[in-house]
Amino acid sequence: MSWNDLAARVLDGYAANFDDALSVLRSADDELLPLLDAAYRLRRAHHGNDVRIHVLQNAKSGVCPEDCSFCSQSMAFDSGVERYRMQSVDEIVEGARRAHAMQAVKYCIVTATRGPSAGELDTVCEAVRQIKAEMDINICTSLGLLKDGQAEQLVAAGVTRFNHNLETARRFFPEICSTHDFEDRIETVRAAKRAGLEACCGGIMGMGETEEDRAALAFELRELEVESIPVNFLDPRPGTPLAGIGRMSPKDCLRTLCMFRFVNPTRDIRIAGGREVNLRRLQPLSLYPANSLFVDGYLTTGGQGYEADIQMIEDAGFRVAAIVAE
Repeated sequence: MSWNDLAARVLDGYAANFDDALSVLRSADDELLPLLDAAYRLRRAHHGNDVRIHVLQNAKSGVCPEDCSFCSQSMAFDSGVERYRMQSVDEIVEGARRAHAMQAVKYCIVTATRGPSAGELDTVCEAVRQIKAEMDINICTSLGLLKDGQAEQLVAAGVTRFNHNLETARRFFPEICSTHDFEDRIETVRAAKRAGLEACCGGIMGMGETEEDRAALAFELRELEVESIPVNFLDPRPGTPLAGIGRMSPKDCLRTLCMFRFVNPTRDIRIAGGREVNLRRLQPLSLYPANSLFVDGYLTTGGQGYEADIQMIEDAGFRVAAIVAE
């Protein structure tokens, strides 16, 4: 069966299985272009040629007590990252203005923390109220593990989506983090969805996981029915336990994006952190399986720049998606 045959079956309602996912990840180099074409059929059917722009605001940096081994913002590691406590309401609102000017459909407020304190949550909620009163932009927050009632506070303030990545497969998660477990992350995603928030939930590829682990993560996300899947590719950070690990090849990055599209055909699939240094000159091809991306850099690393991203989108024959208020 060809990749286009598989895409046609998925468009007819077939749910790709684990063997399908592994076949995508293990496909030969000379199958890459047909694979991308097949993934593009699914992307185009559900998202057209639009690319959704997302902008991150690192609202609290480098002071996280957790020990996630990929993360330069953990206080457990001497990574040299900038450290600062919670930004003010005014700083968060100003970040939203910049995101709005860049045609972002989502402004993502992120804090490096185990979970938000009452005061931090109040700051985020007040900033969101001011942002929603001033401009037409949708708000996602990424604040760590949520306590009872906190998701409801975010909804009342005007937040529409909550990000909490699973990071990797259930089997491999204990190799990455010891200060909380996989089920803690699952429960936060479920709590966000129960409160009426969309779930933005993905992971980081290239941390030493197996192909089976990558596929297992895609199916875990399908079971959770998350609306948006950010796919990060590890950009090893100095001072972290994963500092010496090699980067993924551009072709494996593309296979991975295609696999997530086949397993989650209707979902928003975002090319996230590490795309420039892992995909390198094959970056434009990532827009064939994926329909959104972060611009203007990531939490602690810079990207190739907003203008270069927009030029890449246009040169590849895609267009920036219009903002639709949620």
